Amino acid sequence: MAHNTLKDAGFRPSWTTGRTAQKRVSERLNFRTKMSGPADQSTPADEQTAFQLIRRLVTEYGLQHWPKYAVAFSLMGVAAACTALCAYLMGTVVNEAYVNRSFPGIVQLGFLTMVIFTIKGAASYGQAVMMSRIGNRIIAENQQRMFDRLMRQSLGFFAARHSSEFLARLSTGANSATQVLNLLVTAIGRDFLSLIGLVAVMVVQDPVMSLFALVIAPPALYVLRKLIRRVRTIAKSQFTGGTHLFETMQETIQGIRIVKTFTLEDQMHERMRKNVAVVESEANKMARVANRSSPLMETLGGIAIACGVTYGGYRTIEMSATPGEFFSFITAFILAYEPAKRLARLNLELNAGLVGVRILFDIIDAPQSEPNDDNKPALKIEDGRVAFSSVNFAYRPGEPVLRDISFVAEPGKATALVGPSGGGKSTILNLILRLYETDSGAITIDGQNIASVSRRSLRQGIGYVGQDVFLFRGSIRENIAFGKMDATEDEIIAAAKAANAHDFIMSIPQGYDASVGEHGLQLSGGQRQRVAVARALIKNAHLVLLDEATAALDSESEKLVQDAIARLTQGRTTIVIAHRLHTVAHADRILVIENGAVAESGRHEELLRKNGRYASLYRLQLKDDEPATKVAATA
Repeated sequence: MAHNTLKDAGFRPSWTTGRTAQKRVSERLNFRTKMSGPADQSTPADEQTAFQLIRRLVTEYGLQHWPKYAVAFSLMGVAAACTALCAYLMGTVVNEAYVNRSFPGIVQLGFLTMVIFTIKGAASYGQAVMMSRIGNRIIAENQQRMFDRLMRQSLGFFAARHSSEFLARLSTGANSATQVLNLLVTAIGRDFLSLIGLVAVMVVQDPVMSLFALVIAPPALYVLRKLIRRVRTIAKSQFTGGTHLFETMQETIQGIRIVKTFTLEDQMHERMRKNVAVVESEANKMARVANRSSPLMETLGGIAIACGVTYGGYRTIEMSATPGEFFSFITAFILAYEPAKRLARLNLELNAGLVGVRILFDIIDAPQSEPNDDNKPALKIEDGRVAFSSVNFAYRPGEPVLRDISFVAEPGKATALVGPSGGGKSTILNLILRLYETDSGAITIDGQNIASVSRRSLRQGIGYVGQDVFLFRGSIRENIAFGKMDATEDEIIAAAKAANAHDFIMSIPQGYDASVGEHGLQLSGGQRQRVAVARALIKNAHLVLLDEATAALDSESEKLVQDAIARLTQGRTTIVIAHRLHTVAHADRILVIENGAVAESGRHEELLRKNGRYASLYRLQLKDDEPATKVAATA
């Protein structure tokens, strides 16, 4: 078998992500799938009107929870009726005390008032709890919907955005839908019903005096209409500023080693100060604009109350009206002021909340650049023969990365990809994993076009180890088991031993239960790599992709990792990206990838005899290694 030949000959694969190429991947965003608009919505969220967004919220969320909303709405109606009844009873109380002078009547009304307030309290409690439960359910649904949609996106989608943006969208967007629906329900169920009940009391007590309440409406509506557009703009700026703040915080924490090493504390302080200042400034703008209507509303309310008091007093003194009618009217008028003010501001608050709803729907409506294809046939790997046939690919139109490239990685053998950074080596691995789709041509595994099989079955048949190892927060055991979720304890330990990781794991007090920390930072680079190899080993995949996994390791760690990889590649088709050419000198086949095409191919000795591009790269590396060798010898 080829693996024995490689191991006996001292084959020590080394892989490269090609950092320049990887950076280029991030910069050349995958916008070949144009964001022309969501598949299920005719208009993107940014272009939908407030009415369209509200209608969508009601149909997608409100109708889903309508029985609970109906209960909450009914309880709000009970509370509103209690408020109106209390205002009405105040007139009867005054008449019983000052006109009829009936103490038993006062006692009865006092008891009735207590009952009314008790009912109102119970109803208010019930509707508050019900609305909170509905809101929490909607927030959870939105968070899940956003995450599910993100899992259906390709790498290009994420390369276009900073990770902190998704955290901000998850927080702001998921909560905004609940806030807007709560505003609508409480505006109708609490404020509008309360206003109707209180206005009814006012009309019953004095229809003419009720007209004074209309003084507030026209000027208030005019001013609030002017403020809506301004509020929407500020709310969007607040979200953007908050995202930049999260971004600075996240990058500073994740890059704290670089921040400390390069003494960037002052620069990070300054960047954070600017971001905080922007957020504070926008918040102050929102406070000024959102509350700009308050002085007008208070002034108009004062005018209306003054007119009502004057007219009511005139009727009581000059026209012999009962004081109870006057007192009941004033009580209803004052109680109606707050719900009326909230209803007047409803449009303002809705538009501020709809900014977050747009942020939510921007993600939910994003076309799936990696849709679910589990209904496609599963890939069946027998030998593991990988073939590229006239494959072309570009991250951006007009900038080809792979140009009509064709080659074969033979089953059970090691194929090395070498060449200058940016030549397309990492892109080849990305296409095999279908992290991106080819523009033309075909990639087959054992004769099966990978585009015609499910991504899940394809990726389950591939073991991958890269230079930048990513470990999830959790224990070492959990990170190894990610390669096979139903792995037994014996399988996990066996994989760790094969990866030369068992000894260092057992030297840690918690052993396999030890936490790796965020991104695995509680482990050394070599330890992280060996855990990654164990994760690939336990997967027992037929095809192994290696991407310069030892480039950043010291000699001792490199030796341990290389030994582990020799076990991983044993008997498996292996495609290796190599930067240091001597590490693949014993590969079964070496492909020189340059400018997106295969410039040369052959074994190490054969390519040296050709004295072509590979020989030039090999001599250049030997020349670069000479000074380091001399320094080591002198030391």
